[in-house]
Amino acid sequence: MSSDVPLEVSALAINVTIPEGLRWTDTRRGAEFTLTTLNVRLLPDGRLAAKAYGRPTAGGRGTYVSFPVPDRPELVALVDEAASRAGALWAAHRGLG
Repeated sequence: MSSDVPLEVSALAINVTIPEGLRWTDTRRGAEFTLTTLNVRLLPDGRLAAKAYGRPTAGGRGTYVSFPVPDRPELVALVDEAASRAGALWAAHRGLG
């Protein structure tokens, strides 16, 4: 790739498993969900955005519904640590193949 052509990266996102002790429940569309996964995105301005996903507590697959992440210090720390870990992994990549 030519160095005079700016490279545009449109998305950086990671998925993070929420440790058992940090999981919570929330209700959407009449069903209660246990939130087990975070999707963390790096926004163009350098800030992070996170949404939570999970499964209905009653069982089954349910729907792919996002939930806001509560502003709890331990969840903020999880997002921050996950982003830092992902950055280190990306920086140490060994290329394709």
